[in-house]
Amino acid sequence: MKALTATEYNFPGQKSVYHGKVRDVYNINDELLVMVATDRISAFDVILPKGIPFKGQILNQIAAKFLDATTDICPNWKLSTPDPMVTAGVLCEGFPVEMIVRGYLCGSAWRAYKSGIREICGVKLPDGMKENQKFPTPIITPTTKAEIGEHDADISKEEILAKGLATPEEYELLEKYTLALFARGTEIAAKRGLILVDTKYEFGKHNGEIYLMDEIHTPDSSRYFYADGYQEKFDAGLPQKQLSKEFVREWLMDNGFQGKAGQQVPEMTDEIVESISQRYIELYEHITGEEFKAVNADELQDRIEKNVTAYLTSK
Repeated sequence: MKALTATEYNFPGQKSVYHGKVRDVYNINDELLVMVATDRISAFDVILPKGIPFKGQILNQIAAKFLDATTDICPNWKLSTPDPMVTAGVLCEGFPVEMIVRGYLCGSAWRAYKSGIREICGVKLPDGMKENQKFPTPIITPTTKAEIGEHDADISKEEILAKGLATPEEYELLEKYTLALFARGTEIAAKRGLILVDTKYEFGKHNGEIYLMDEIHTPDSSRYFYADGYQEKFDAGLPQKQLSKEFVREWLMDNGFQGKAGQQVPEMTDEIVESISQRYIELYEHITGEEFKAVNADELQDRIEKNVTAYLTSK
């Protein structure tokens, strides 16, 4: 199976390109962004050496569905999906923070809590909580947006305001949108027999208005539990069955890699790559409730160039 791990297009009106961990973002005339969801995969802020077939298509299509399903909550950047691996939308000036919202104590928050930490991003946590326990109300734990190769860093609301990363009025709206989007994602997940555990949102400004950017509610940006069996597993202190990229992190940790200096990424065999691809397909079908229809992976580069060029020249 073929995977798209790098792009270097020259689209009509292109001014620049930014290669992120997973997405390649093309600036068109300082007006539009063309975001190509590649098949690259990252974990612990490290891009892994092999791509995962169909991953880009899966993430792009999930994000498009959720962007369309939340336009009544806040405006978002999406205009079109000219290719299964591409979203085109309005150019926004992004806030240099990611709004992470957590409904349950797990992942990095649990690892910090287990080590004795009782405050995350200025949010105080009570004693006596257990792994995967639901918070009384969702909490927001923002992070800074890291450059490639660097780690995101926790930051509090107070620090964001003190550093001028957002005005008090802007931050109030970011919080409002974040909690409303999480509530909508939780509602949609429940209909699929899932629990939206935590996720992240990115926002920017367009014509002075705050817009939702990037992807939302995908398995790369979110963690889901299966609702069926959650309470029984929690009561018994057992790991939850989850839909997220956490299984990739767990595989890496089991093989001695957590992104720390001197550590080597374990070998990604064809079997490992195939198993990760199949898990992403499973994620897609559970999250959307639809069968995944893989688009022919032959000539990926040419297909994307042709579809995006046709879209841009038709505008």
